[in-house]
Amino acid sequence: MKKSQISLKSFVAFFSVVFLTATGFALDRQPNSDYHARREALAKKANGVVILFAATENDGPNDLYGFRQDDNFYYLSGMNVPGAALLIASAEEAKDNNPARPYSEILFLPPRNMTQEKWTGPKLGAENPEAPKITGFDRVEDMTQLPGEVERFTIGARPVIYTDVAAGDEPSPSARPLEFLKRLNAYIVFEDVKPALSSLRTTKDAGEVALIRKAVDASVAAHFAAFKAVKPNVNEREISALMQYEWGKRGCERVAYAPIVGSGYYSTVLHYSDDDNVMKSGDVVVIDAAGEYSMYASDITRTLPINGHFTARQREIYDIVLGAQQAAMQAFQSGKSTLRKGSPDSLYQVAYDYINTHGKDLHGQPLGQYFIHGLGHYIGLNVHDPGDYTVPLGPGTAFTIEPGIYIPEENLGVRIEDDFYVDASGKLIKLSEALPSKAEDVEKEMAGK
Repeated sequence: MKKSQISLKSFVAFFSVVFLTATGFALDRQPNSDYHARREALAKKANGVVILFAATENDGPNDLYGFRQDDNFYYLSGMNVPGAALLIASAEEAKDNNPARPYSEILFLPPRNMTQEKWTGPKLGAENPEAPKITGFDRVEDMTQLPGEVERFTIGARPVIYTDVAAGDEPSPSARPLEFLKRLNAYIVFEDVKPALSSLRTTKDAGEVALIRKAVDASVAAHFAAFKAVKPNVNEREISALMQYEWGKRGCERVAYAPIVGSGYYSTVLHYSDDDNVMKSGDVVVIDAAGEYSMYASDITRTLPINGHFTARQREIYDIVLGAQQAAMQAFQSGKSTLRKGSPDSLYQVAYDYINTHGKDLHGQPLGQYFIHGLGHYIGLNVHDPGDYTVPLGPGTAFTIEPGIYIPEENLGVRIEDDFYVDASGKLIKLSEALPSKAEDVEKEMAGK
């Protein structure tokens, strides 16, 4: 082969990598077969026509922080392309003079705007003959074909479309397009597809768990960096910035939520996010901060003594919080335990009872009144991933366990939060196991021992 041919081949290969990265594969993406399986599973649950729209590049916070795809759209497609849409139609038998219909799926891509792409980079278009292979969809069409396909799939006197119906003030990328579809056919009825999607998203597949683990590992490394950096007279914001750098250089594209670095009195404020106080010797600091890796979130909290050593009282409260977490972990039973308050097998109740029977406040009262939030929540594409908390935690579920005690009168707040999932055998796996949680281990790590 001639040298010029080798150079041309290398150039084409290089450009292909650049182009695919820009079309939505910059993230650590799962195989197309995983997303296809989810679409088929949703079609069976919805038993009808599902239409979802992607986020656009000017949706809310995307203007400030860069484009982030809608969770549900990404879950079903793995595509990070702005302004796209997907249609999934379940298989139907012949009835009422309508022919039988096989399972169908179509990805709709917006027409390419070459001028805009000079600013935002190249995008994948439906005219690309490799689009079905690249995306894993059976069909890929231009967005202009959506109205005709909707009409074809919604034959009937009262057609139903399952979609992302906005609830209250909750934003939905489907809101504006749905207005158009309603004008297309005034008889269309929209049903909320989110409950069906939430049910599917509650159980993570192996690929999702691997991505969550990468988010956790990067965030654990960031917490280790914080252990070394927390000292008297250091501003809380420095710790937040350091941690974002540490998980960012390990592949996390953004924060999973607004970092909380609250010292002194602000260690008792659950969602404190100013992060602008100077840390003082003798206080503790609650650090609730984690990164998002390829759309998947982690959520980790540690409480540190700012001068490197817990006082006797701080250590007492800290050990009670840790004991509550360990009690919940020991009580866990796959397929039986829940995070929900009030249920017979509630892990929350286990943690609450532990806190309420160990230690007192300055007035001799039990400490249960200072545990003022839930014990945990699902994690996944969202740091508070959707899911039914009445359903027992079984294989494939990923969630946090995060007891806490917050006593404003003492300027003392303690929270310890770790990420877990349940493996195929029903065993509870602590994803953030590498990060110390025992008080003595925290002190040793802060001292560099």
